[in-house]
Amino acid sequence: QLQLVESGGGLVQPGGSLRLSCAASGFRVDYYPIAWFRQAPGKEREGVSCVSGTAGSPNYLDSVKGRFTISRDAAKNTVTLQMNSLKPEDTAVYYCAAVLRLFSRCELSDQYDYWGQGTQVTVSS
Repeated sequence: QLQLVESGGGLVQPGGSLRLSCAASGFRVDYYPIAWFRQAPGKEREGVSCVSGTAGSPNYLDSVKGRFTISRDAAKNTVTLQMNSLKPEDTAVYYCAAVLRLFSRCELSDQYDYWGQGTQVTVSS
């Protein structure tokens, strides 16, 4: 059974850091595109970062470039989003998502079939 479970959200002050983790089961994270999305209240969901199921650089939303880093641990079957220099506008529910297209490149678009339950990130003083 395919499952994605996020963890690591919380409350942090502006300028702080959080590390989100997405634990996958039922498939290998190094074979398929995995993405992080977020949705703030009253706003549309947007793709934040993704890593491909093949060689290639990760993709990032322009507003998080240089602050967020996505990484993949095949041994643990997890995908992590390290978020630094957090801003109040990063406040949202963050979701991990996957699409079962073997060895495909990732995109920050609505192509993902499997989603986690989400984890809340709040950046506030």
